[in-house]
Parts: sequence; structure tokens; C-alpha cells
Amino acid sequence: MNERKYALLGLLGPVTAIFFVLISIIFSPRFSWWSNALSDLGHSDNSEVAPLFNFGLLLSGFFMIIYSITIFRNHAKYTSYLLAIIGLSLQLVATFDEIYNPLHFQVSVLFFVTLGFASVIYAMEKRSVVAFAALIIGFGSWILYGIGIYSAGIAVPEAISSVATFAWIMLSALRIYFNKSTT
Repeated sequence: MNERKYALLGLLGPVTAIFFVLISIIFSPRFSWWSNALSDLGHSDNSEVAPLFNFGLLLSGFFMIIYSITIFRNHAKYTSYLLAIIGLSLQLVATFDEIYNPLHFQVSVLFFVTLGFASVIYAMEKRSVVAFAALIIGFGSWILYGIGIYSAGIAVPEAISSVATFAWIMLSALRIYFNKSTT
């Protein structure tokens, strides 16, 4: 597979996660942004969309791991290790759904903390303003949620921090695909 095709996996990973999460939300009559975590969609006993949601996370994680260990490694060596951990931890969130608490909580924390660390390292490694903005947006959403500035389910900071990080991941894939050196 040539480099451009591997770069497409950097787009497919985030897009797959977003697509399956949105489809799961649409088909889940119980989900509420005001009271749920995204992981509630993957609870194998309580969610009718759990197979769909968890499959999407597994597939997304797979795409991100392959992207991180192939072409992204040449683009951002240190961040590639963290991106592989993001992909793996996303797969662990799907594999160990909420039935497996406290393990599910631990792998979820690993996923969200690694999003932040990857944004920091990528911002430094590539001098990426987008990754720095993702860090501020993601961290800010968790802080504001934690201190009760807004009232919503934990799904809100989960979605905000994920999508913010996905932005620089996808931008890096586009840069690699079009052979641009900076992000």
C-alpha cells in the first residue's frame, strides 16, 4: 500500500468513530446529551445499539493504530506512539463496555487522558496550532464540566475533546496525503 492510502486511514479512523457514534445516538431512544455518557450507547445489557456502537469504536481504533504505525510515524515520530495508544484504548473501551466496570472506567480515562497528551506532543513536535487549540478546547470542556459551569451529561465533554483531537489527526492525514510538511 502506498503512503497516500495509509494517510487515508488517518481520516477513516476519526470519521468512522463519529459516524458510528452519531448513528447510535440517532437509533437510541434512551440517549440524552443531558444525562448520559457516550459509553452508555455501548452497554451490552442496556443499549439496543451496543453492537453498532462498539463495532464502530473497534474499527475506528484499528484504523488509527494502522495509521499511527505506518505513515504517521514518519510524520510525527513521538506522537505516533500516543496515537497508537489512543487507537488501542478506543478498542478497549468497546471491548470492556460498562458491564466491566471499573475496568471500563479505567480504559475510558486512559483514552481521554491520552487524547490530551497526544495533542501536547503533536503541538510541540509539529508546532501545530490546531493541536494546541484541540488541547485547550478539550481540556477546557472537561474543566467547565467538572466545576459545574454548564449542566449536561458527561457525553458532552467526551464528544468535544474527542472531536477537537480528531481535527488535528485528520488534518495531519490530509497534509500527508497531499504531501505538505506542516500542520
